[in-house]
Amino acid sequence: MGEEREEPENESGLTVLLAFLANLGIAIAKIVAALVTGSASMAAEAAHSVADTFNEILLMVGLRRSGRPADRRHPFGYGKERYIWTLLVAVAIFGMGALFSYYQGIQTLTGPRSKEADPLIGYIVLAVAFVLEGISWQQALRQTRAAAREERLPLLGYIRRTDEPTAISVLLEDSAALVGLLLAFGGLGLHQLTGSPVWDGVGSFLIGVLLTTVALVLGRINLNLLIGNQADPRMVDDVRARLYAAPEVEWVVDIITMTVGADRVLVCARLDFRDALTSADVERACVRMSRELRDAHEEIDEVFLEPVPRDDPELRERVIARYGRTLPPKGPGA
Repeated sequence: MGEEREEPENESGLTVLLAFLANLGIAIAKIVAALVTGSASMAAEAAHSVADTFNEILLMVGLRRSGRPADRRHPFGYGKERYIWTLLVAVAIFGMGALFSYYQGIQTLTGPRSKEADPLIGYIVLAVAFVLEGISWQQALRQTRAAAREERLPLLGYIRRTDEPTAISVLLEDSAALVGLLLAFGGLGLHQLTGSPVWDGVGSFLIGVLLTTVALVLGRINLNLLIGNQADPRMVDDVRARLYAAPEVEWVVDIITMTVGADRVLVCARLDFRDALTSADVERACVRMSRELRDAHEEIDEVFLEPVPRDDPELRERVIARYGRTLPPKGPGA
């Protein structure tokens, strides 16, 4: 199981490293171009690339720290720490990229008109940046699509359900970068054609809107993961079916699952065992079923099985409080 988990970790590391190298070179080029041309759109894109470069460092730190093994103080490991660092990426995109873009746009729209510099270097930098960002974007898209195929989900469905936000972060960043480059190109070009810096300011402001949107989407994904998402419903249904298939189980009273890291799931189930079983029979059944569930689903990290009576009124009220009056299926094929 450890080797199987190590492969996506290495793939995510390659995706982040490639994005870091691309963004570092692009950021330096954009800063030079912004100083030469005086373009607000170029300055906004420079801030965007600086933020993205910083973000890749945060993602690399998150990958390293979340891979630490479980210990006494953290018995479920450090998997959720990755979500904290990726959430910081969303904050950095807004704080370092979007706010500066808004500032540049507003300053250009309301400030004094300055003489336009030769935009040629700006066009060259934008073209080179588009190629480099495209290479990084292709790597992130390739990894995300491969993961979606493995989970048998469409791309958007995988993005909504994934517990591995690193590649998604790079994909969203690079997608925003490509769109941002087109906006900067449009602002720079319209400024040159019309002689009005208003278009340059509008381009910078739109880049800020774009980065704000990306920050909100990325923040929402990681916020849900930090709170504790349920596992893939298909896995939950299979776990329920396997538990019902056990000859010792008469009723599956409740199943609770939670994502505790990338490809790591905690499963807790309350089971009504057949009354004729001895305590030793129940113990052996729990050990066997736990092993079978982990063998069937490599992402299941821990399994807790609790023997309970299915007609306990207090337990029933707790289950209803969690799921509402419409309870989850209780019987095989229900």
